[in-house]
Amino acid sequence: MTAQSARSSDNPLLRREGLPPFGDISPGHIVPAVEKTLADRERQLEELERSLVPTWEGLVEPLMLLGLGLEYGWRPVRHLLNVKNSDALREAHEAMLPKVVASDLRLQQSRPIYEGLVALKKGAEWDGLSEAQKRVVDLRIRDAEHAGVGLTGNAKERFIEIEKELSQLATTFQNHVLDSKKAYALVIADEADTEGWPQTLKAISAQSYNQTKSEGDPDATPESGPWRITLDFPSFYPFMQHSRNTGQRKKVYLAYITVASSGEWDNSDLIARILKLRKEKVALLGFETYADFSLDAKMAPSVAAVERMFDDLSTPSKPCAVGDFEELQALAKESGVDEPLKHWDLAFWAERLREKRFDYTDEQLRPYFPMPRVLDGLFALTTRLFGVTVEQSRDDVSVWHPDVRYFVVRDERGGQISSFYLDAYTRPAEKRGGAWMDDCLARRIVGGELRLPVVHVTCNGTPPVGDRPSLMSFGEVETLFHEFGHALQGMLTTVDYSDVAGTNGVEWDAIELASQFMENWCYHKPTLLGMTAHVDTGEPLPDDLFEKIRAARTFRAGSNMMRQLEFGITDMHLHHEFDPDGEETAFDVHRRVAEETSVLPPVDENRFLCAFNHIFAGPYAAGYYSYKWAEVLSADAFGAFEEAGLNDESAVHDLGRRFRDTVLAEGGGRHPMDVFRDFRGREPSTEALLRQNGLLD
Repeated sequence: MTAQSARSSDNPLLRREGLPPFGDISPGHIVPAVEKTLADRERQLEELERSLVPTWEGLVEPLMLLGLGLEYGWRPVRHLLNVKNSDALREAHEAMLPKVVASDLRLQQSRPIYEGLVALKKGAEWDGLSEAQKRVVDLRIRDAEHAGVGLTGNAKERFIEIEKELSQLATTFQNHVLDSKKAYALVIADEADTEGWPQTLKAISAQSYNQTKSEGDPDATPESGPWRITLDFPSFYPFMQHSRNTGQRKKVYLAYITVASSGEWDNSDLIARILKLRKEKVALLGFETYADFSLDAKMAPSVAAVERMFDDLSTPSKPCAVGDFEELQALAKESGVDEPLKHWDLAFWAERLREKRFDYTDEQLRPYFPMPRVLDGLFALTTRLFGVTVEQSRDDVSVWHPDVRYFVVRDERGGQISSFYLDAYTRPAEKRGGAWMDDCLARRIVGGELRLPVVHVTCNGTPPVGDRPSLMSFGEVETLFHEFGHALQGMLTTVDYSDVAGTNGVEWDAIELASQFMENWCYHKPTLLGMTAHVDTGEPLPDDLFEKIRAARTFRAGSNMMRQLEFGITDMHLHHEFDPDGEETAFDVHRRVAEETSVLPPVDENRFLCAFNHIFAGPYAAGYYSYKWAEVLSADAFGAFEEAGLNDESAVHDLGRRFRDTVLAEGGGRHPMDVFRDFRGREPSTEALLRQNGLLD
């Protein structure tokens, strides 16, 4: 046994090959492993700075390998923080986070490395590099400049201080949201208050009560309660849709929009601080606003281009949103409600209108979508489009929770090309909300050998209850398809350079192209019916229910469009026009935007921004518009299949392979506009998205 393997056996975060041993990692491993990893990285960096030759082999290849240690020693820690959060894990993560940030900055701000990359770009070897190799160099140069490589003296020191503080604030912000949501629950004991609830809501709320009840208290049952409603989306949203108790809906709604806005978990001051630090940071780099800085690394060419997209989408959508609201108010009046509708009424009456218009409920659909059947359908579509197969691994793979499953992806010849973990169910006590895909191990060359990509697919779907499988809502099915689209771009990459393999290096406003593209197939009849089987009878979804689902796709499309535009416009205003030192607050900005984009202005208590993880704790700052930007791309890409004929197997085969060989295979190895043009034959248009949503005359 070598010294390295002996160390690896002592600390799972020091292993440097194979899959991360998630089940063996404990908080006590983190500090010593990360400290050693960072020390090794510093030694390797110093050696490279002394000996580098400004060529691909002499600089870029060893430079990319500097990330290997953190890929094994730090990335699993970040992942576990999201899926198996605990006080001990947080403490260890927070202890190491400033050091990791400092190490990243040290690398990005290295003058010898930066000057070597610039020399490579000016040298004789440049013209012989591939497009993907040139992208690696260009992105490294840009990232170095964004990281302050040109700063010196006090400016450099201040920049580093800001980066460390922003990183810590993001973690604190996210933890506050998690803790605030976890601390709230509405326990309902009166069976009369559950009238009209779907059985799934009763089951998960009774299960939630049992998981948190005091020792010795009797167990709750779906039929007799008590029922515990939380702010976790699979609990919150069905409750808002189906609770007939207006007072309880109001109480839960107000709790939802005031998450992390008071007490020990108040994010209000953090928002002001984050915005102020971001403005100071980019000023040091020579950018007028944080939005200008953000878009310097995006597909969108300017803030003005983003604002044109906002206008193109909002102009036809706003009148439709007004009509949507008027329909709800009319239905409520028909049902005996004379008062004007409030925010906490909208989901309830929207669900009643949807039931009336389309005559089905989410509860009717769930039995047709047991998760095992949905996965089979998703994997069958993947084979049809891209020629690859997905199968659950028979190996004994170390995971962080018993519900996690591990799959391998094989090409047409049966060879493994990638793999992924699926963590599908909500666990509010330890797992953050939402759904996401993330790299576990990037595709790269290590020691002359190709290492295949591994990704995480994480959702917060409805968990199994008793011996019945997870019965998915249609929204959960769409979410799974969405995240698997991200995963496919991570797994079907053919780029061997980790910096631009898969989703790495893809401009942020193009990153949702593959994911949103996959969602479209949930409305293709053969695809959808092929992944349904009633949990009790095995019967597929009836044709009439499918037609109602398809018709309901554009239900309240104007309202849904304007809601997303509200978030995107607020984000852009906060990072482009807002003065964090002025009299107006971030909450004032949101209110002003909401009054322009929403039919109902926000209530006085609204503190939605305090839980807006995307822009304050995630990577969407001055980039939330990216969802709509990429939705334009994805709708237009799917339009190619519609034009060719979705049931024309030959055409779908050819287009699917072309999509695989461009969008999925090239990933960050080329500029996304070039990739899109190669697939579609032209630049994208908003027309397909508006048409798909029924928003064109």
